[in-house]
Amino acid sequence: MIEIRGLGKTFRSKSGVHEALTDINLVIAKGDIFGIIGLSGAGKSTLVRCINLLEKPTVGQVIIDGVDVSEFKGRKLLDLRARIGMIFQDFNLFAQRTVLQNVMFPLEIRHDSHASAKKRAQELLDMVGLANMENRYPAQLSGGQQQRVSIARALANHPDYLLCDEATSALDSVTTVSILGLIKEINRELGVTVVVITHAMTVVEAICNKVAVIDGSRIVETGTVASVFSAPKAPITHELLKAVGADV
Repeated sequence: MIEIRGLGKTFRSKSGVHEALTDINLVIAKGDIFGIIGLSGAGKSTLVRCINLLEKPTVGQVIIDGVDVSEFKGRKLLDLRARIGMIFQDFNLFAQRTVLQNVMFPLEIRHDSHASAKKRAQELLDMVGLANMENRYPAQLSGGQQQRVSIARALANHPDYLLCDEATSALDSVTTVSILGLIKEINRELGVTVVVITHAMTVVEAICNKVAVIDGSRIVETGTVASVFSAPKAPITHELLKAVGADV
């Protein structure tokens, strides 16, 4: 379970202070596919990066499985991140590495043997439907195939959690459906808790069981997807639903 308590994130620059997140409180239960939705600049990507401490919260706590990880450093932080896979909008694959080598990379960092890393990578490529493409390079793959490689790599360390930061926003609608189906299958078959960052209500509706709506650095609404879709309370939630033609 992920608990976020009183979390805030402030960025300081020569132009002033920007409050990206303000008093965020969330509980993401084991097994959830939890959507965090908001417009560009609302703070959703900063929030997901605070969960695995790619961004260090300015205030507040990130509690994972009952342990406050907010101040983790060094080996503790590395071990934490091994438990939290992450996939990105732009895939973040190594262009000079083959598909197989990309998936093996996290295991090489952990100093697994070459044989065990290769075996694990091949198992994952089979799971995401790319078993016959292990010797290709990212440039030889479609966007959807590259994202499948990214997902396989994110699962290499047997994570308990998978963070998806706009994982389908660069993909066409047909490929998006395919990738969302794969994420849902991973959640069901492997028991991985998933956090989905998105600006699209259609993504939330397709795979999430719970959702939080973020607007202007604050969580303005949270609940089951069914309850939020049927009786939205915040003005921004109404706007997001109307954008996809929902009757609200």
